[in-house]
Amino acid sequence: MNTAQPHTARIWNYWLGGKDNYAVDREAGDSIRELHPGIGDYARADRLFLGRAVRHLVADCGVRQFLDIGTGLPTADNTHEVAQRIAPESRIVYVDNDPLVLTHARALLTSSPEGRTDYLDADMRDVESVLEHASQTLDFSRPVALMLLGVVIFIEDDDEALGLVRRVMDALPSGSHLVLSHTITSPAMPDVDAAVAFWNEHGTPKLTQRTPEQVARFFDGLELLEPGVVSCSRWRPEPTGPDEPDEVAMFGGVARKR
Repeated sequence: MNTAQPHTARIWNYWLGGKDNYAVDREAGDSIRELHPGIGDYARADRLFLGRAVRHLVADCGVRQFLDIGTGLPTADNTHEVAQRIAPESRIVYVDNDPLVLTHARALLTSSPEGRTDYLDADMRDVESVLEHASQTLDFSRPVALMLLGVVIFIEDDDEALGLVRRVMDALPSGSHLVLSHTITSPAMPDVDAAVAFWNEHGTPKLTQRTPEQVARFFDGLELLEPGVVSCSRWRPEPTGPDEPDEVAMFGGVARKR
């Protein structure tokens, strides 16, 4: 664990108001925010998107199992908390290979008595190992929601990133869902590119931006739910929910496997 270099998970935690970060992370986070003042909204929009997607899958689609890869540092309303609040019997497996996340994994292992949570210290590229260990908690004969929130941005090669998502979805049964979010690049948001460039020069791990059209490719072959791949703040916002910006450079979508 390198505490002398800023780290994505810790900066994300800082932007979300958490305390699991260091001065070097806060300094980098503030520098990025100077380049793009709204970037802290992305972390918040992504987290609210997670909550809305999980609530929809549990309440409206009957999903009771979640495979959350690229978990990040625990904050408020983690996947198991949202799911088990509606369906206490829900089962969740978290996967991450960040030593800091492993240190805080106990916060992710709380569960309702009826349900179960587990944590795997594994690399998302090792699909076979992830699926093998996750199968000890999840029943792969029943639908599973694959959660990939802001994680495939760490895979630079497009074919590798697309292939990874497809390999996991191929192993899941009909009725499973993919929930994915990704930082985008757009001519309308040049300051986002500047912020990412700053991060890739100073921080770890490096980030890869993709266009909204490239992000949509992760859902190829699946039934994309309305409103499609959009700014996370625009994915089924709740009328009584917290105020969010109209557009953030974090796009997301939810799709069902037929």
